[in-house]
Amino acid sequence: MSNLSPTLKLAIDLISRPSVTPEDAGCQDLMISRLKNIGFEVEYMPFGDVKNFYAKRGTTGPNLCFAGHTDVVPTGPENEWKVPPFSPEIVDGMLFGRGAADMKGSLAAMVTAVEAFIHEHPDHQGQISFLITSDEEGPFVDGTTRVVDTLMERDEKIDWCIVGEPSSTKTLGDIIKNGRRGSFSGDLTVYGKQGHVAYPHLAENPIHLAAPALAEMSSTHWDDGNEFFPPTSFQVSNIQAGTGATNVVPGTLNAQFNFRFSSELSFDALKVRVLEILDKHNLRYDIEWTYNGLPFLTRPGNLVDAIVEAVQSTVDITPELSTSGGTSDGRFIAKMGTQVVELGPINATIHQINECVDAESLNNLSLIYTRILKNLFVQNT
Repeated sequence: MSNLSPTLKLAIDLISRPSVTPEDAGCQDLMISRLKNIGFEVEYMPFGDVKNFYAKRGTTGPNLCFAGHTDVVPTGPENEWKVPPFSPEIVDGMLFGRGAADMKGSLAAMVTAVEAFIHEHPDHQGQISFLITSDEEGPFVDGTTRVVDTLMERDEKIDWCIVGEPSSTKTLGDIIKNGRRGSFSGDLTVYGKQGHVAYPHLAENPIHLAAPALAEMSSTHWDDGNEFFPPTSFQVSNIQAGTGATNVVPGTLNAQFNFRFSSELSFDALKVRVLEILDKHNLRYDIEWTYNGLPFLTRPGNLVDAIVEAVQSTVDITPELSTSGGTSDGRFIAKMGTQVVELGPINATIHQINECVDAESLNNLSLIYTRILKNLFVQNT
């Protein structure tokens, strides 16, 4: 390892720690030690069983925050891995290990980028911060959302945020996420009357009753989206009904569905339209809602422009702005009025057996992060 770059050494050290969510396994202590060495004030912010920290250097001017998570998903069958998932190795230029792409590689690149920037600009303008959790891959209850609520209560301001989620698809920096769709789910129970299939007039089949309403929701045009978001999407994810017997009309049906919605609609507006459809079909039902997050969007401006230039100057491509994919902790940070962009390595193997990332791309990611800092905090870069 002696000939490896600082970024790769740190990435390997982080990946070696089995921080399966919500465990941190010492990853944050490692990062904190490095950050304290370059002048960061560190605040430990544990909630429940989740470790979080917020670190900051500087007291005036705009605040650029690097955000991410130290927890990883379970490995799956370890005997199917090319290398043990928590014994990372570089094989044919690829760094293998759980969390290499999602997102310990990004965390390493963030730390070394800031170290390099501060070494060159010890009296830099503005503030640099880190918001790190070990609860992104889990229920996300005691992680970033709790930290953000605490910071907001004391009027802490984060102007810009880079989340190290693996945003790239084919080559480093080809995609940056400047927003995400909102998400919420419904758990619908439709009531009928159980009976014998030979006497349907004495029963009420909730499958038959619910089918037209679900079909209408699946064919409804909810909105047109906009220049940054695709149209709102409705998907049924689970349906359960029946006793297991072929001669029994079931008494209830349970259907679970999810909306991924654009900034054109609100959670409340979509909920009202769902209830209107269910009521139109005269259903007897109960429904429970799970609200996962609002959509957020960072339009071109200081942060986006600084990132685009950094990618262009480092790897000679122009990134595409995208709001595709699932949710991320960026949705919680955006509540602060923060410009949030996700930029990280290629996401082709995240959560998979043999998760890996091109080793050299992590070195370039660190250079990109350093360039962003210069673009925002150093004049005439």
